[in-house]
Amino acid sequence: MAFTLSKAAVIGSGVMGSGIAAHLANAGIPTLLLDVKREYAVSAVAKLPKTNPAPLFRSVNAQLIAPGSIDDDLGKLAQVDWIIEVVTEKLDVKRQLLERIDAVRGPRTIVSTNTSGISVNAMSKGRSEGFRKHFLGTHFFNPPRYMKLLEIVPTADTEPEVVAAMRAFCERRLGKGVVVAKDTPNFVANRIGTYGLLVTLREMEKGGYTVDEVDAITGPAMGRPKSATFRTLDLVGLDTFVHVAGNVHGGTNDPAERDVFDAPGPLRTLVERGWLGEKSGQGFYKKIKGADGKSVIQSLDLKTLEYGVGRKPAGAAIEAAKQAKGARGKIKALLGANDRYSQLAWNILAPVLLYAADKLGEIADTALDIDNAMKWGFNWDLGPFETWDAIGVRRSVERMRGEGRAIPAWVEAWLAAGNETFYTSDAGKRFYANAGAYAEVETPKEEISLRALKERPGSVVLSNPGASLVDIGDGIACLEFHSPNNAIGGDILTMIERSVEEVRRNWRGLVVANEGRNFCVGANLMLLLMEAQDEEWDEVDRIIRMFQNAMMSLKALEKPVVAAPHRMTLGGGVEACMPADVVLFSSETYFGLVETGVGLIPAGGGCKEMALRISADAASPEADLQPAINAAFETIALAKTSTSGPNARDLGYMRATDRVVMNVDHRIYEAKRLALALDEAGYAPKPRQRIRVVGRDGAAVLKMGALQMRQGGYISDHDLLIAKKLAHVLAGGDVPAGALVTEQYLLDLEREAFLSLTGEPKTQARMQHILATGKPLRN
Repeated sequence: MAFTLSKAAVIGSGVMGSGIAAHLANAGIPTLLLDVKREYAVSAVAKLPKTNPAPLFRSVNAQLIAPGSIDDDLGKLAQVDWIIEVVTEKLDVKRQLLERIDAVRGPRTIVSTNTSGISVNAMSKGRSEGFRKHFLGTHFFNPPRYMKLLEIVPTADTEPEVVAAMRAFCERRLGKGVVVAKDTPNFVANRIGTYGLLVTLREMEKGGYTVDEVDAITGPAMGRPKSATFRTLDLVGLDTFVHVAGNVHGGTNDPAERDVFDAPGPLRTLVERGWLGEKSGQGFYKKIKGADGKSVIQSLDLKTLEYGVGRKPAGAAIEAAKQAKGARGKIKALLGANDRYSQLAWNILAPVLLYAADKLGEIADTALDIDNAMKWGFNWDLGPFETWDAIGVRRSVERMRGEGRAIPAWVEAWLAAGNETFYTSDAGKRFYANAGAYAEVETPKEEISLRALKERPGSVVLSNPGASLVDIGDGIACLEFHSPNNAIGGDILTMIERSVEEVRRNWRGLVVANEGRNFCVGANLMLLLMEAQDEEWDEVDRIIRMFQNAMMSLKALEKPVVAAPHRMTLGGGVEACMPADVVLFSSETYFGLVETGVGLIPAGGGCKEMALRISADAASPEADLQPAINAAFETIALAKTSTSGPNARDLGYMRATDRVVMNVDHRIYEAKRLALALDEAGYAPKPRQRIRVVGRDGAAVLKMGALQMRQGGYISDHDLLIAKKLAHVLAGGDVPAGALVTEQYLLDLEREAFLSLTGEPKTQARMQHILATGKPLRN
């Protein structure tokens, strides 16, 4: 049974409801937002463009949200395909609203509740048969735009077709990672995550650890986010956390489990005092202004309930975790040190692993689902069973037994059968422990894993330390960067040239994508800085020419090229995308030419491409280019970066032919589809075209604007110098307005400006500063 989900309604315009409505709008879905009073919904929509972090990809998306009131507009629900209830977390309130929805919904309208732990089956009692068949839980994590996890919770009556339709829609259109959960208190991620936080609080009290010590252990050292334990609680809200813990405390029949989920006394004390975290200005941490006017973060002493400047913990376990590579290495190093911090890590980790194993089958069907829920919902690098593999299942179980901890029977049986890990892989396929045997991880066709493909013999066509060319099937190859931070250096540039020749001879098209944390953070600054400090100007010139030539080779390839950037795509990373026929932006792509932040200008074709696009997009040969050039100058000079993939359009980085993919895991598959479509349509590369420029008169306009910024004290003398160089290049140099120039001419201007700025001491100081701190320096 096919479902069309083209219109939606959200009931409840609070933080969560408005955030869900915003993300539906991000996906292009017209959404009705209702509340008790229309003005509540109007106010919520008005706040969306001003909210940080931004719930909308683009402010204009708010126009897809129509505010209204429950009493006046309830009848409009008959016209939508999906209704999401997001009202207060009280069963009686939800049931009363669902009864009213039942009376007006269309016969095929899907209704869902966004709840963090109330029984979905209990909500549907008394509703019509048609309602019950189309009703389920859809637990979004906050903030809905950014958090990948969506827990779908069917009831006993939910039609399987409804579950399948919602899963497919939410994965593809909303970009979510979906886990199907059982209707148990707090479902999957909150059940295990809350348990882990409560265990941590109790271990802290028992061992006399400080807030700072616990967060030093339970953050990146354990493969968890930097917010660790107490910053996470402050972000969530201590009152919210106590409420979520109460769901299990009141919903379990296990006395031992009930004891764990009884919020500790210190936590209740903070809630009683109104110290709820960030929303109240203080919780486990408090931000104050120091004597110098700068912000100072203080941490709470739970014994005295007084704040003070925390001390950075140090110890063998912490240092070992810092030195280790990757989440698996860090966890092993943390537990391997013999000090009080490694003991704390073990005392937190062991109960969580056992709890996850004990709840398998009760809260979710598979270990894979539990692992995905924790990675997507709590941003853990490794799920519980992946963590267990990392530290050694048999060895850790022996330690647990020795400490008198109860081991779930299925884990004992798994080890007794001779298995050593919960996951294994073979020939690019991954398997997980399931019902006493290994089951293959079923990967949707939309998820192409370069890592898995490279395990198959013959899949890697070309490779060097910086990049590889990988066969992704159907005659399409993928150019993958894998240098440190995916920074572009000689290895990647060489691989681009080699890949172009290989694809030209033997392939239908090329995808440029990778699976790094970020697509590309720019060029190899360290290499450039070393050459500049040694005054090896010929070598700097050679590096820039090599970069420019590689980008032009990519652009001239007679086969279609599709770039699929994700997350941070900066500087040279942007320039590596610009030659592509299509750029397929991931929805969360932060895209920008940021070279001015290190005292330089784009010189890998970034300026040239912006000028070329402005010239090509002009309505007529006589059209005034100056306004568009002014906008491009401002974007590059101020190092503006898109706040999402779609926002790249607002900055002039996205062309009409470019696209956005909502699910980051689908980007390589979708890029491959686009390349194949171009090939099947009879692809032919665009002929080289001359670029009409604004010339010396246009450059004067740009320079005047920069001078006014300097006179107003908004930029430094060095910034002004950079701006003048940038203006000269974007305007096309010392030529008359309207002159036609070649791409190579503009590339030469880029290179000359880049070389001159590289020799500036203040530019070198900026480069050193950003390499040392990761932050730009203004001088």
